[in-house]
Amino acid sequence: MALSSLRSLVWCHWTMVRKKGSLILCGAFLFVAWNALLLLFLWGRPPIGRLGEGGGAEPGAGEEWGGGKAKVGGAKELAGEVIRLAEEVESELETQKKLLKQIQSHRELWEQRKELGKRESEDTKDEKNTEEPKKPQQIPAIPVSHKTVDEVLMVTPPQLVMKEQEREVKKMAENEEGRTKPSPQIIIPILVIACDRVTVKRSLDKLIQYRPSAELYPIIVSQDCGHADTARVIGSYGSQITHISQPDLADIPVRPDHRKFQGYYKIARHYRWALNQVFNVFAYSTVVIVEDDLEVAPDFFEYFRALYPILRLDPTLWCISAWNDNGRDGLVDPGKADLLYRTDFFPGLGWMLLKEVWAELEPKWPKAFWDDWMRHPEQRKDRSCIRPEISRTITFGRKGVSLGQFFDQYLRYIKLNTEFVPFTKADLSYLVREKYDETFEKEVYSAPLVKVEELQQGGSLKGSGPFRVQYSSRDSFKVLARNLRVMDDLKSGVPRAGYRGVVSFISRGRRIYLAPPEGWTKYDTSWS
Repeated sequence: MALSSLRSLVWCHWTMVRKKGSLILCGAFLFVAWNALLLLFLWGRPPIGRLGEGGGAEPGAGEEWGGGKAKVGGAKELAGEVIRLAEEVESELETQKKLLKQIQSHRELWEQRKELGKRESEDTKDEKNTEEPKKPQQIPAIPVSHKTVDEVLMVTPPQLVMKEQEREVKKMAENEEGRTKPSPQIIIPILVIACDRVTVKRSLDKLIQYRPSAELYPIIVSQDCGHADTARVIGSYGSQITHISQPDLADIPVRPDHRKFQGYYKIARHYRWALNQVFNVFAYSTVVIVEDDLEVAPDFFEYFRALYPILRLDPTLWCISAWNDNGRDGLVDPGKADLLYRTDFFPGLGWMLLKEVWAELEPKWPKAFWDDWMRHPEQRKDRSCIRPEISRTITFGRKGVSLGQFFDQYLRYIKLNTEFVPFTKADLSYLVREKYDETFEKEVYSAPLVKVEELQQGGSLKGSGPFRVQYSSRDSFKVLARNLRVMDDLKSGVPRAGYRGVVSFISRGRRIYLAPPEGWTKYDTSWS
């Protein structure tokens, strides 16, 4: 009876934990209360040798020890009950020990949750001073198993993610300084698009090596193709990652002249499915997308965390990219690892996307060639991306659906940053368009105009630069780009790494701007 009551007390307090969410405090209270009641129970029972005054249970009392079978049987029954009670107490104490270990292991998560609640309360108070009171959204209760207390406590990450991200975004919107400050609690998942490369191990090893927090940067590997060896490699990482598989592996009906492009169709289908999983199933509000042939730099995570607030707040931006198309050795300044640019060209190859932008793109997502589709004016809508001077990713995948296009000529020479830059401590507000455009145009068009021959070996040009080389047509751009060893292709009229028609790079140690005439207004899509 007493044991049943105690268990009821345990369940009562456990229900209180679920309602109030203060797991650590209630766990401690439960532990103390249980043991206190246990002591009271034991103290309230007469000792084995003294059932009562003159009870005859102790030798020399009113009746002798072996006074009757019934009394002997009662004593044995009592002894058995005490032994059973002791065993149950021991079992319950072991259960409490496990529970307390679970509480301790989740202490950091709960402290974070408590801090979120505190900040939300402060934000709610601020709201009440400026608008009608609104019912605050509640942080979801932590689901606890009703079966046993031995089951591990689970937190629902997507809901906590959304709550914290909404709070951070609101805070940044109210405070102009939010543009230059990182969002320390925003969870930024990394989506790895994989297929049949067992070398995905190289990519995952670096991601895990440089990842500062598994909680803030969950890694989701989405695999297409159904390749068993690749699946085994991904599975070998266990709980360090989340492995999901694209369910539709069937060939896609295409017109006869596109049969050789079947791989591009499958990639577009996979991207659509994987991004829907991240945003609609896992319920994250942003994601960084990499592919299974990319290796990341030591400050890869730092880079995206620092730039998230600017992406969120500047509507003229729609992505953050870790890639510089002209980032090969000799074309970048090795002493400017912290230098960042705006670019009108969608770079991909390690890039951050917001859920709002995906909601805009998903309904019209293309059947193939998704990256070139992203570069169309209808999708870009005059928005830009951020890209670094020195790439934070490199590709090691020569073989793929593109059959090594550009790899041997350009991609294999891309320089990967090796210096950790503390971007989250830097003021990055200069990247907001209002500030950036004024400074950028002044720097470009105040640079002396020179001819390409003067920049080449044997040229008479002196000085450290910067210098400006001007193009006026599609053909002149291509000729100059080839002579200066930068990529010469254009997509929807936009040159790779270009911003407002300008491509910035290093040539023979000097900063060069390959630029259209002053007064440039828009890209000519016929140049593609």
